[in-house]
Parts: sequence; C-alpha cells; structure tokens
Amino acid sequence: MANQQNQPGRGDEYKLKDTSPNLGERWPHQRSSGWFGMVTGDKLTSTYDLVEQMYYLYARVVKAKDLPPNPVTGSLDPYVEVKLGNYKGTTRHFDKRTNPEWNHVFAFSKEHVQSTALEVFVRDREMVGRDDIIGRVVFDLNEVPTRVPPDSPLAPQWYRLEDQRGESKVRGEVMVAVWMGTQADEAFPEAWHSDAASVQGEGVVNIRSKVYVSPKLWYLRVNVIEAQDVAPNEKGRLPEAFIKAQVGNQVLKTKVSAAKTTNPTWNEDLVFVAAEPFEEHLVLNVEDRVSPTKDELLGRLVLPMTLFERRLDHRPVHSRWFNMERFGLAVLEGGETRKELKFSSRVHLRVCLEGAYHVMDESTMYISDTRPTARQLWKQPVGVLEVGILSAQGLAPMKSKDGRGTTDAYCVAKYSQKWVRTRTVIDSFNPKWNEQYTWEVYDPCTVITFAVFDNCHVGEKPAPATAKDTRIGKVRIRLSTLEMDRIYTHTHPLVVLQPSGVKKMGELHLAVRFTCLSIVGVIYLYMHPLLPKMHYIHPFTITQVDSLRYQAMSIVAARLGRAEPPLRKEAVEYMLDVDSHMWSMRRSKANFFRIMSLLSGTIGVFRWLEEVRRWRNPVTTLLVHVLFVILICYPELILPTVFLYMFLIGVWNFRWRPRHPAHMDAKLSWAEAIHPDELDEEFDTFPTSKPHDVVRMRYDRLRSVAGRIQTVVGDVATQGERLQSLLSWRDPRATALFVVFCLVAALALYMTPFQVVALLAGFYALRHPRFRSKLPSAPSNFFKRLPSRIDSML
Repeated sequence: MANQQNQPGRGDEYKLKDTSPNLGERWPHQRSSGWFGMVTGDKLTSTYDLVEQMYYLYARVVKAKDLPPNPVTGSLDPYVEVKLGNYKGTTRHFDKRTNPEWNHVFAFSKEHVQSTALEVFVRDREMVGRDDIIGRVVFDLNEVPTRVPPDSPLAPQWYRLEDQRGESKVRGEVMVAVWMGTQADEAFPEAWHSDAASVQGEGVVNIRSKVYVSPKLWYLRVNVIEAQDVAPNEKGRLPEAFIKAQVGNQVLKTKVSAAKTTNPTWNEDLVFVAAEPFEEHLVLNVEDRVSPTKDELLGRLVLPMTLFERRLDHRPVHSRWFNMERFGLAVLEGGETRKELKFSSRVHLRVCLEGAYHVMDESTMYISDTRPTARQLWKQPVGVLEVGILSAQGLAPMKSKDGRGTTDAYCVAKYSQKWVRTRTVIDSFNPKWNEQYTWEVYDPCTVITFAVFDNCHVGEKPAPATAKDTRIGKVRIRLSTLEMDRIYTHTHPLVVLQPSGVKKMGELHLAVRFTCLSIVGVIYLYMHPLLPKMHYIHPFTITQVDSLRYQAMSIVAARLGRAEPPLRKEAVEYMLDVDSHMWSMRRSKANFFRIMSLLSGTIGVFRWLEEVRRWRNPVTTLLVHVLFVILICYPELILPTVFLYMFLIGVWNFRWRPRHPAHMDAKLSWAEAIHPDELDEEFDTFPTSKPHDVVRMRYDRLRSVAGRIQTVVGDVATQGERLQSLLSWRDPRATALFVVFCLVAALALYMTPFQVVALLAGFYALRHPRFRSKLPSAPSNFFKRLPSRIDSML
C-alpha cells in the first residue's frame, strides 16, 4: 500500500495500515418509502461523510392516555414493550397511573432485523405471574417513513390500542413515532439500542455516547505582602509568623518571616488552580511557628473567588488590606478551646485570577489547546478537525463473563476543551461505532488523543467503588503533520504497556480530516508564540508548573467524573498522561537512543569527510577540492551555498514525505526488549511499596531526580528532532515555509555583500537591551512549533 509504513525490523502487528472504508456512502432510498423500499427514488446525501452509514429503526414512545385499570386489583402499573423479531426493549413502569409519560426512544439496528413488523405492547406490571397485555399497536416496516437530518423530528401520533389478535379496538391510546434513520439522528445518543439489550438498570446510562467540556481553568495568584498587629498567644514573645493558604485540597505556605515582629513581611507569590464555576474559597491562615513540630493559629481569612479581579493582560493589580478573624485560647471546663477575639489583625494582599492556558490540564508534550482562558482573547479559528471513529478490530478479552472472555469497548477522544465518548458496544471484539465529531482548530501545532477502554459499569447493579475501566490502548495524532483537506483512513495499533510487557490489544480504525479555513492565519501562527503572552511576561518555575499541572489534572478528573454518565478518573488520567513525569528506565533508554539516532547523522558526515580525506573516491575528493578553493576565494558564497543546499535537500525529500499520521511505536518507546526488573520498577507505586524504610526514602529520591534527568534528555531529543523535521515534510506547511525562506535567503545573500550581512548580524546580536522584547523571536516561535517523534512514544 502506498501509505503503509515500511520500516525494517518492525513486526507487522505494530504497523499502521491503510484502509478504504465506504465513507459517506449515499444509500438510495425515497423519502416516502419504507424500510424495504430503498431501491428506487431520490438519493439523499449523508450528513456524516467520515463514517460508514448505519441504519436504525427508531421508535419513540411518548405517552399513553385513558388506559383501563386492572379489573381485579382496580389499579394499573403500565409500561411499554417494543418488540422487533427476537429483540425487545421496555420502558420503566409507573405505579397506579392511567396517563403515563415515558418519552423513551428505541433503536433497532438494520443488520439484526429478521421481521417485517414492529409491535408496541402496553402492559400492566404484576408482582407475581405474567404481566397482562392491555393492548398493542403494529407497524408494517414497509410503511415506515425515512428521516434524514436536517429534517425536523417526526411528529408522534396517537394510536388506538388493539387486542392481541388485532381484531378489535380496546380502551386506551398510545402516542408513538416510528421512523427509519441513521446514526446522524438526534435521537441516537439517548436511544436504547438493540445490540445492548442485555444491559438493564443503571448500566444503560453508562453506555451512552456523550460530549464533555473541560472546566474553564484559572490561575489564582496570591501575592502575600505583609500583615499588621499579629500577636502571639503566649505573651512576652514575638511571633515567627507565616501564611498558610488553601484552595480546595491545594495547600501552600510562605516562608517564616525573616524578622520576629508583630508586623511581619513576606512578599511571596502563591499560585493555585481554580475552575469555573468556582466552588472553593481562598482560606488564609496566619500561624506562629512555636516549635519545629508545633504551629499555632493566630488568624484566619476566608475570601470567595468572585471577589478577585480577572487579569487578562500584564497590567498591575492593586493591593488591598483585609481584616482577619483573630483567635486566642481560653481554658474552659472541657479543657483548652479556641475563641474569637474582637481585636483583629490585617493582612496585605494582591490577589488576581489569571487566564490559565488550557494546556495546563495535560502534559506540555502533547498540547491540544494553546488558547487563554478568557474568551475575549481568542483569535478566529484557522481550521476544522473532523474525526470519524469507525471501529476497532481484534480487541483482546478484558474480563470473564459466564466462563468466557468478553470486552465492552468504548472510545474516548480529547482535543482542546472538548472530550467525546462513543457508546459502549456490548460483548464484541470487533465493535463498530461509526460516530463523527468536529472540533474548531485555533492552532494546527496541537495533538488529538484517542483511547479505547473496557467498560466495567454495564451491569444492572452499580459496580463496586474500586472497579475501574481497563485501558486497551491509545493513539495520538499531531494535526500539523496532516495534509489539508485529505481524509486519512488508517487502522492504528492499540499498544499498551502492562506489568508483563508490551502487548498489542487490537486496532482502532479512524478517519481524520483537517480542513484549513485560513492559510494566512496558519502561516501567521508559525511566527508567533506558542502560548499566551502572560506565560512569558510572568513565567512560572519548573516546580510550580509541575504542581499546577498535577492540580489541574485532578480538578478536570473530578469535574468530568460528576457528569452523567461520568467520564471516570482512570480514563481522564490515561488521556492526560498523568504519570508521564515519573521515573522510568524504559523511557530514559528510549530518550537516550533518540539522541543517538540524531547524532548518527553527524557521525555519518564525519565518516564521509574521513573517506574524502583518504581518497576512497578520487572523483569526489577532487570535486571537494574544487569547492574548497572556490569558497576560500569567494567567502561570500558560503552562506548562499548552504541555504541553497538545504533548499535542494528539502525539495528532494518531498518525494519521500510521510503519507500517514504518526502512531504509537513500541520499538521507539523501547518497550519490546525491556528487562522484567525495570518493568517492575516502572509499575511500582509512588511512593514505592518496597518494605524497607531506608530503601524507600533513597529509592523515591532516586526516582524523582532521575525523572528530571529523563525529562531533560527528552527535551534535548525533541529539539534535535524538530531541527531534523525542517526538511523532512513531516509538517508540510512548516517545511514549505522553510524551503521558500531558504530560496529567498539564497537569492538575497547572492546579491548582498557578505561583509554587509556580517555587519548587520553583529549589530543585531549586540543591540541594546532596550530594543529587545521579552517575547521569543519569530525563528524561535517557528522552531517550537515543529513536530518531533514524542507523539509516537508510549
């Protein structure tokens, strides 16, 4: 296949495979025809063009009226049963109600239909024995109309109930709408599906497809300046005061004031993460360090988040004085207690909410959004990302049911603030979802992440609190590596690292298309900073970034876990790579060999020069002599020749540009030949679960330090791979820009004396700091947006 990856030494099971699905196929049918009348008539174009169309028979049961009560009990507990062949679904029942309302939708897949009639039964629930049939309505599938969005929903109608033989009418009516449609129908996500007929009760909610939105994140920057009239509980001594600030479960402390005084000063910044809508308060405690093991509370201040200014730029924030609740100790009959004192101390603060760039809820290696929090600072979108989550093939059994292996798979996709979750396909190793989703793209140098999970919450009874959805595999795709307006249809290997080693769990079939709305806007982005301006004007330390990222992940996981159905914590953490900064011998080896792979090109150049020096190829050596003499005689040709050479290399490499998106590479991740002891260390808990206390302390310290080294090594490898990608066409727009720049630079340098160029470059490098900006330069912004192979690592 043209788009299939061909790398030596790679097993077929880890390859990316090109496919040719029937995307957006037009099914011929007539608007007024029924289920079996789809051979003639006008053709309707699907609204989904990145998935295979799946047809369903929909039945919406709205309500009933004038139902007759049971002649024996005098009451009625009605519910509706919808039956199509061997498949049947039921609504919930109502106690003692003759005019119930259900508004329930049933969806029967066309692939499983073996009947020509749809039966709707209204039944009376009995505690003992068989439920009585009040009446029924029968629909001939040949007469069922077809609906294709954007048509308005089909209006439900009242139908008189018939007896079981259909010979006479009975008392009561039911309001029903029956139509034939596709997965593009608005009723699809909330419908009861025939392929999940075994799921009942609470499990029905947990299998539906949903769209989630990450909470809006803000930095809460608290500048603690000073305090006044801080009196210790023990008279005759000066306090060693410090501030302890808390937002939710985030706790930060200032240093102890340098001077022992009742008016301590700190001037320290404490930064938290907060999410809208704000549910926590900022709690400030003034405490006294009485001894190394004892702190006493001297005062407290509780401030709501709505009180603080939202800073959208680098303008200064005015400081304010706040009165604190001051506490002292009183001895009562029950012992020592705390009482509030009337005399109050004050604390001087400068507090503001800063727009947190959304990338903070994930690892910065896999940025999916670079916009600031404040919507008024957003630019216009430069493109549209459309994704069709088609299916999965060959999934491994993840659990046992009735003595056999089974998998209840669903897929999660995350890009920017939008998360999507497909419906769960019950008991299938080859699930078909065929669901399409769309995102606005504000920066193409971002990554979309997919992951497949096994749903363990499909039972009728709630699953135990310890039950977790099992991860099956993950796929990441960098948008900048995609050609515009091209549809990529590949099966991506689902590779996961387990305590027993690396394992392929199946394949995920995707259709991806990136449509550009403004090529000028894309080119503009390549020359501008990757993150918002506040990130560079008021930067954070590495320690702050790690802490804030972890807190943001926790907030996002908690908020999405409260949705219905919940996107559970284990899924969110896997999507956000919560453990990516932990020490791993495997990752360190992988990053080391990435660097060695980069250095192999430089080593090859030196070997070639050694071969020229040794006259291994006389013709080549003579040509090098001629070129050397020309450059010595005409030094102004050196730079134009270098740029022209890179231009020719870029044009030459265009023929071998990648034709497929990146995928999870087990060999690059050094996961195929990992030692069992190293694997056991990677899956060890943090802190370690090893028994000896001294070993635990040293082991954790080693892992923490080694994790930093691992990150630095990975960053070095990333920079080198970005440099390598300049002419590799991995990012076609970036390479095109660089190749054109090389051509323009070569022509300009041919016409400009070398001495002038050198003089201007020297003056520019030595320019006065007043003429320098804190923002990174255009070449630096361009370089930071280039892709690296980090997207392909496990």
